[in-house]
Parts: sequence; C-alpha cells; structure tokens
Amino acid sequence: MRWYPKGYGGERRSAEDIKREGWHEQGLLVVSAEDHRLTWPERELVRQLGAKLYGKQDRKEARHA
Repeated sequence: MRWYPKGYGGERRSAEDIKREGWHEQGLLVVSAEDHRLTWPERELVRQLGAKLYGKQDRKEARHA
C-alpha cells in the first residue's frame, strides 16, 4: 500500500474535469476565447467580457496554443 500526502500522487484530473467541477460547485466559468466548441459570436462575447472585466489583451502574448 502506498501513502501520499493530500494533493500528491494518485491520478491527475484533466483540466476539463476541474473546469466542470468549478462550474457545478462554485459557479466559476473558465473558458478560452479560442475554444473550438464555441461559435464565433460566443468567442467574441468571451473576449468582450474578458476585456470589460480585466482589460484588453496584449494579442502578441495572448496566444498560448
């Protein structure tokens, strides 16, 4: 039997699982303005909300693909 301190070891959860859990449990939405699952108007809405809340992006550094 292996013992790991809390938060270490075991299986790593996917980023999507963490985002889904944050939405369901805390009402937090984590979404990329480049998410391929969104339509163009939805991506544009995300960009506009981000700019309103946090200021405009520096487009040179914004792309993390």
